[in-house]
Amino acid sequence: MKRVRYQSFDGIHWGELEGGQVHQLAQIMGRRSGHVVTLSDVTLLAPCEPKNIVCVGKNYVKHIQEMGGDDLPKEPGLFLKGLNALSNPGDSIPYPDWTNELHYEGELAVVIARSMCQVSEEEALEHVLGYTCACDVTARDKQRRDLQWARAKSADGFCPVGPWLETDLDPNNLQVQTRVNGELKQDGNTAQMIFPVAKILSYISSFMTLEPGDLVLTGTPEGVGPLAVGDELEVSVEGIGTLSNIVERTL
Repeated sequence: MKRVRYQSFDGIHWGELEGGQVHQLAQIMGRRSGHVVTLSDVTLLAPCEPKNIVCVGKNYVKHIQEMGGDDLPKEPGLFLKGLNALSNPGDSIPYPDWTNELHYEGELAVVIARSMCQVSEEEALEHVLGYTCACDVTARDKQRRDLQWARAKSADGFCPVGPWLETDLDPNNLQVQTRVNGELKQDGNTAQMIFPVAKILSYISSFMTLEPGDLVLTGTPEGVGPLAVGDELEVSVEGIGTLSNIVERTL
């Protein structure tokens, strides 16, 4: 089932998408309220309400190699994105004037359904609400230069997510693709992950409690590269759909 978060004439709601119709939910995990709207009449929002955005770096071997590395990590390498970075399907991706290397990193993202603390790998996926598409937008020049990655990874709008959650999905063998202006740039599969989703979630929960609505980005396959003002970015994940955003110049 596809679960959406959307803006309608009467506010922000969660709903289930079925045949182009959105069935409003009483709450994110609740039953249908009986109110139905057409998908084209609402504005889709990022399908999560996180307290934390946790990201995994270097989770695909060929991506490590394209970034000039050789050694494989022994445990997931994590970093955080600020909540200010979260943006919606269709929102503009800002190209700030303080970077000359804005890069895309298409990824499978996970949204948490219930609190996770010290959860085993075997039980980790039971805590997942659903899966969606995300882009870890990165100012690559600042990532190389700055002491920490706050500016490179957490600028406003640097984490578009959507278009919806797929709640019934096996995350272990999904095609992850990124296109820029229709040209295929990334074409990977979650089966190629060094650390699968269950391992990632269990590892995070070993020292940090994940709360309902939290967002976890699981790493990007090879093929990362530059964006230019005016580019149309599309991140697609098999079984979910496509997240689309346009790059625009901002201060």
